[in-house]
Amino acid sequence: MLLREAIGSGLRRSRTARRRTLRDISRAARVSLGYLSEVERGRKEPSSELLASICEALDVTVAELLAEVAAEMALEQAAPAGFGTRADEVLVPIGQRHAELRLAGRPAGAPAVGSGAANAPATNSPVASVRAA
Repeated sequence: MLLREAIGSGLRRSRTARRRTLRDISRAARVSLGYLSEVERGRKEPSSELLASICEALDVTVAELLAEVAAEMALEQAAPAGFGTRADEVLVPIGQRHAELRLAGRPAGAPAVGSGAANAPATNSPVASVRAA
């Protein structure tokens, strides 16, 4: 993770925890809404003056933000290689995942509510073929 990405996600977490909008913070910090959005997404790296202004608008010190960012980056470096990356995530079709969650609460062997072909996983689904293998 790049420093600008970690700073951006820290700013976004601080803003959303305070239930403040981008527009609200951008006005208070005297920065354009678009630029603040890009900073939060890690696309732009704010100057120290701009970062101080955004932090002031969020009522958080720059030191607090940077300590949180440093801790986040340290945790990421301590994680095993590849842990938490999108490459290790399994993609499941939305409908199938919903059906699995809905069926997970019923006792083993009990028929699904409204059981039938609509509740059965599709056999031509990529997920079903992986499970069958």
